[in-house]
Amino acid sequence: MDKKDEIQIQFNMDTTDELELKMDKYLRGGKLTNLEQMKDKKLRTQLTIREQLYGKSAKAAAKAEKWLMPSEGGYLETEGIEKTWNIRQEAIAREVDISSARKQFDIILPELGPYTLDFTSSGRYMAIGGRKGHLGIVDMINLSLIREMQVRETVRDVVFLHNELFFAAAQKKYLYIYNREGTELHCLKEHGAVSRLQFLEHHFLLASVNKFGQLHYQDITMGAMVGNFRTGVGRTNVMQQNPFNGVVGLGHSSGTVTMWKPTSSAPLVKMLCHHGPVSALAFHSNGHLMATAGQDKKIKLWDLRKFEALQILPGHASNLDFSQKGLLACGNGSFVQVLGDSSGSQNYSRYMTHSMVKGYQIGKLVFRPYEDVLGIGHSQGWSSILIPGAGEPNFDSWVANPFETSKQRREKEIKTLLDKLPPETIMLDPSKIGSVRTAKKDKKTKQERDAEMEAAVEGVKGAKLKNKTKGRNKPGKVAHKKQEALAKVKRPYIEQKVQEEEDIIRKKQKTSEGVELPKSLERFARKKAST
Repeated sequence: MDKKDEIQIQFNMDTTDELELKMDKYLRGGKLTNLEQMKDKKLRTQLTIREQLYGKSAKAAAKAEKWLMPSEGGYLETEGIEKTWNIRQEAIAREVDISSARKQFDIILPELGPYTLDFTSSGRYMAIGGRKGHLGIVDMINLSLIREMQVRETVRDVVFLHNELFFAAAQKKYLYIYNREGTELHCLKEHGAVSRLQFLEHHFLLASVNKFGQLHYQDITMGAMVGNFRTGVGRTNVMQQNPFNGVVGLGHSSGTVTMWKPTSSAPLVKMLCHHGPVSALAFHSNGHLMATAGQDKKIKLWDLRKFEALQILPGHASNLDFSQKGLLACGNGSFVQVLGDSSGSQNYSRYMTHSMVKGYQIGKLVFRPYEDVLGIGHSQGWSSILIPGAGEPNFDSWVANPFETSKQRREKEIKTLLDKLPPETIMLDPSKIGSVRTAKKDKKTKQERDAEMEAAVEGVKGAKLKNKTKGRNKPGKVAHKKQEALAKVKRPYIEQKVQEEEDIIRKKQKTSEGVELPKSLERFARKKAST
């Protein structure tokens, strides 16, 4: 074998290993390992064929990513003792191309602020909402204003629905839905005076929390109110959804974070995160990392698989947001700090900093999808700054296409409606949805146990004993041996019966101890033995 063949074999091995790593990203959930335990042969065959198809599609997607992806993610690289957080926006604008430099701008509207922002899933369109009633939609590629209007009342939050044709605005008294042309379509009075909004795109649910601490879920396809719950912990201005599983997180003034789903009136999780009010909340796109900021001047990173703090950083933040690549933006006052995980071990450190003009108060931080851009809504308008390495460099046109035509948008809308997930699929661990439950062994009834014991006894009675030597085959000894055999067969059944009776007695004692009797009946209660 010559050197050329060795190089070719090594290259093929490296390519195979790389493809296997990329395949894990495209596999639809974990592989079903318990298919052999299934009793239904037809279902087992169908699931086996489906798993093979999923494996083939994941391999094809991994090959496409390796050989067809045109772009690679950028990042800031320094030389010597230079630090990345010392690099200013002016220096970045001088080095990037013309199209990227256009993404860095400031829009000053001091009479209508502070502003809140939201982007579509493709990152092409941005919705703006000024506290003094200014609403608008901006095309971020052409940098053109599509529509703006003045509603002449307070606007607290805006959010896009499933595409750029519809958006919701939380106004002074009610929640309103508008179309792209600025026409009012719906007034949702059931939500009340909404303070924060979130849209769950895979479930077509509009989630809101109002000033009384009520959480509402409304299905925008049918108009039905899916959930209406009282959080029981007062008013909150901190609300964020986990993009991994659709769970909505709320931050409260007691320092707790609660997580909700539309089919449960009680929170799925209630965890104490800070010793003061929670001021900001953000979820990583992988669903396992959560960032919180509190009035106790601490920023904490949490592992949601174990619900424990991974890292505690000093500092205060009124806004938090994760980018597609895992960068964490923290905003406070007129200062923005971006934290990065350079080592990949979820150990965040300072990556970039940016100072607004003195006096600008930051109201909202949002990373633009598929772009290295951070949108900032502040008291004097809104701004856009460049954050290298923030966005996913390659978009999937089947998921989010910034250049889609009206025909593609219609087809995508129909497809997403057909693939709409029911509210019951929202849970902390969505991987359980694709798993197969193993059949549990049913407990035998009393009649079945008695019949089994009688069959065992009849088998022992009918068994013939071996002939022994002289003196060991007497009738008395034979009868004794048969009695021993019968007792040996009956023993497990009798022990099981006694154990069940003891469990029932123990449960009755626990329930009776937990119930307080009226004074007139206390003298009949069983007294505890004195030690």
